[in-house]
Amino acid sequence: MSEHINNREYRKEIIKQIIKELHDGKSVDEVKDRFETAFKGVSATEITEAEQALIKEGLPITEVQRLCDVHSAVFKGSIEEIHRESDPAKIPGHPANVLFLENREIEKIIENKIKPYTDLCDKEAVEKIKEGFEQLSKIDIHYSKKENLLFPYMEKYGITAPPKVMWGVDDEIRADLKAIYSDLSYGCASDDIKKRVDEALTRVNEMIFKEENIMIPMLMDVMSQDEWKAVADSSSEIGHMLRWVPEWKPDEEAKEEIKEEMAEPGTITLPSGVFKVNELTHMLNTLPFDITFVGSDDTVKYFSESSERIFPRPRTIIGRNVSNCHPPASVHIVEGIVEDLKSGKKDHEDFWIKMKDKYIYIRYYAVRDEKGEYLGVVEVSQDIKPIQEITGEKRLVTE
Repeated sequence: MSEHINNREYRKEIIKQIIKELHDGKSVDEVKDRFETAFKGVSATEITEAEQALIKEGLPITEVQRLCDVHSAVFKGSIEEIHRESDPAKIPGHPANVLFLENREIEKIIENKIKPYTDLCDKEAVEKIKEGFEQLSKIDIHYSKKENLLFPYMEKYGITAPPKVMWGVDDEIRADLKAIYSDLSYGCASDDIKKRVDEALTRVNEMIFKEENIMIPMLMDVMSQDEWKAVADSSSEIGHMLRWVPEWKPDEEAKEEIKEEMAEPGTITLPSGVFKVNELTHMLNTLPFDITFVGSDDTVKYFSESSERIFPRPRTIIGRNVSNCHPPASVHIVEGIVEDLKSGKKDHEDFWIKMKDKYIYIRYYAVRDEKGEYLGVVEVSQDIKPIQEITGEKRLVTE
């Protein structure tokens, strides 16, 4: 046993050294030969542990993110296959199965709708490439599900580095695809744009590899069936790239666990009244705005589920640190707001943004008890465009 542990630690150190060498400027070919000589296969967990160790030692997440595609190319083909008697990725409707099928859809778009036209430079070819990129833009749905439904469970089980790195790369891919589509609108696919297209598609394919060979195997090792069921139930909140996704029905044992967890509790007694859970739930969901409450420990405790949602929030975010619910680029802003409210520097903070035909007013309030102790922060989001359009008066009783 000790020999196995020591060997595992040795392998992890070698992986760390290789990533550091890439960081210091060595080429993929230079480190790949060394890696293949030292290993017959490496698990997804070992790569993750190495990355997390590097981050703890001070290597910025942005550097690991920058190297993500490079060291993925080194490790590709070396990650050992994980065998299971029943592969969830092949069970219709299982979240892993949906993820794999969406990845196959992404690959089809790349191979059939984009690549056949990248060597051409006529107007028709450019239009075809644009159509392909428009279809590929649906990858945002795929990434959003990963970030909002699967990352919370990685964090729950202590797998903290990969979600941060992958989310950052996801955002870079989104930005690349959007920028290329915009530039294609100007006409010919220049050599520069062709190069950017190739690089962007390579990154998309690399992310597919990471999802299927690193992320999913790690989640399979830690997530229970009822947790996968929670992901499946929340997926429709964000959507699917596929036209149709079958309902996944877990085995009877998992159904009993889920049923027990969802058992109706009693009533909720407040200083100014009493609610049945059903009453309170639907009353809050009827309000014409979204409410999200983050507790004093900075984790999401509650959000309302009205019929006209402004921002999608799956139930899997409950218990998730609020910083992890936002893209890496905006985390510092969210943390600053929370810190100002928590410290008492501010009692509230307001923002307003335009989203298509809506004008969204977002307000953050510090929640304090009668002694002034900080309990958390409540976010209230509302489309105020209909309110801005109100004119005149409408009274309850006409005179």
